[in-house]
Amino acid sequence: MLLTIDVGNTHTVLGLFDGDEIVEHWRISTDARRTADELAVLLQGLMGMHPLLGDELGDGIDGIAICATVPSVLHELREVTRRYYGDVPAVLVEPGVKTGVPILTDNPKEVGADRIINAVAAVELYGGPAVVVDFGTATTFDAVSARGEYVGGVIAPGIEISVEALGVRGAQLRKIEVARPRSVIGKNTVEAMQSGIIYGFAGQVDGVVNRMARELADDPDDVTVIATGGLAPMVLGESSVIDEHEPWLTLIGLRLVYERNVSRM
Repeated sequence: MLLTIDVGNTHTVLGLFDGDEIVEHWRISTDARRTADELAVLLQGLMGMHPLLGDELGDGIDGIAICATVPSVLHELREVTRRYYGDVPAVLVEPGVKTGVPILTDNPKEVGADRIINAVAAVELYGGPAVVVDFGTATTFDAVSARGEYVGGVIAPGIEISVEALGVRGAQLRKIEVARPRSVIGKNTVEAMQSGIIYGFAGQVDGVVNRMARELADDPDDVTVIATGGLAPMVLGESSVIDEHEPWLTLIGLRLVYERNVSRM
């Protein structure tokens, strides 16, 4: 079994692969204060519930792949792999790790590991040109060329950040549940805010993707648009440009990067 771990700013998503198939997944909050020992206990608690794994930490795990946008968490996870999975091959995505995707940006080292991993999976699953829209703490748009190169992207405030900002900065507003309202025209403050978030972000996605597609290809219709991230389902039904929804895109990319590097270790 391959354990994949995607550490985001807000949530950490873990996936368990049996070959090419993801057989289990978990989502936990990202806490930069957790120590390696605390993370190990958390992993043991989650994986101890799976029938294909043993009771002891590491039983049934024969590989680990990790990417993280939070450096302190990556540091602790590195310690977890050393102390608790010492005999298990581990790939931590960082400069020097083979991905198979050329990065054509001004400073490739500043591109988030998760964004590169998403590009890896997009190329493998759908080919290029493509745009990956990841609905996380930030909403990111990543462009992949027809040759499978990562050529750049767009970063916008995420859905949850926007909801929190409205609640904090609006004197008569409050934090709301992100849900689809009864109609676009809200009949109360909560529905008006929900409409602004859902339809506002759908419009943002359509506008940004259409502009990116015109730069990526002579025929924008040739560009495949893939949505991923925990909040993607909120926008899927309202956006006109999304072609594919792959909730485990980053985990699939981690599996691919593990397979491309494990033979070199």
